[in-house]
Amino acid sequence: MYDFPIEYEEPVFRPPSEGKSFLLQVTIGCSNNKCTYCNMYRSKSYRERSLDEIEADLLKTKTYFQRFSYSPTKVFLCDGDALGAPTELLLSVLDLISKYFPSVERVGIYATAQNMLDKSIDELKALAQKKLTIAYLGMESGDDKVLHMIVKGNNAKDMLEGSLKIKEAGIQLSVIAMLGVGGLKHSKNHVEQTAKLISLISPEFFSFLSTVAVPGTPFKTMVDRGLIEELSTKELTTEMYEILKQINGLKNNTLFRANHVSNQFPIGGSLPQDKEKLLSLIGEWISKIPQGVYPEVPPHML
Repeated sequence: MYDFPIEYEEPVFRPPSEGKSFLLQVTIGCSNNKCTYCNMYRSKSYRERSLDEIEADLLKTKTYFQRFSYSPTKVFLCDGDALGAPTELLLSVLDLISKYFPSVERVGIYATAQNMLDKSIDELKALAQKKLTIAYLGMESGDDKVLHMIVKGNNAKDMLEGSLKIKEAGIQLSVIAMLGVGGLKHSKNHVEQTAKLISLISPEFFSFLSTVAVPGTPFKTMVDRGLIEELSTKELTTEMYEILKQINGLKNNTLFRANHVSNQFPIGGSLPQDKEKLLSLIGEWISKIPQGVYPEVPPHML
């Protein structure tokens, strides 16, 4: 019988790589919550939880885990962009995590470019020293027109400056780009500018997810009205190929993954080492995908 003691304010999301992490809600919802393609937090109003609420969750969870002689090694701070919470709150939460779970080796967090820019380098370094060592940025696109169209809240310059700042602080960066987010009209510029921005950022981790018209989102409404032309599976896969092809000059090894549930073809490797191998495999897929086939919306997004 499921008896986990925390009552999460659902829905709750985390990156694929945090699948075995203990999820701790520091904020509820998303501070932007305007992105046209996203329905993840539309049922929630953004707020920061109190330190007392968070500590109560940690204490209950510790008691629960002790029944199984278990203690987590990774924690992920939810919700949508918990890095936007006040630094004082985050530092206190990290201290509590170390108090209750000294076994924790790494804490992860979702972030926006604005979160990164709003915090000083000293604040970010202080967070890193307390084991907050990986941040996940939904960059989506490197093209300013696309970022404006999807109401992301920041431009490419913000994405670059925030990303370089967080890397300087000693926090690893995982960047997500969205295939097809600009529709057919903006596909070429989306590909070129996204590849350019990833090359400049040189994140430690890079991944794709595919844009689908999720019911209840403005993106879906625009598709239905003919204002955005969705990309077919062949076109989405071609965007993946072209972005990877045009990423050049990375300053460090970048672990690449396309293992989100929205992706039709899971694939991964290291850049730049595996670039040609990846391009060869993706090229084979493209040649075999029939025209006019479109990806289905994953069930959990309906």
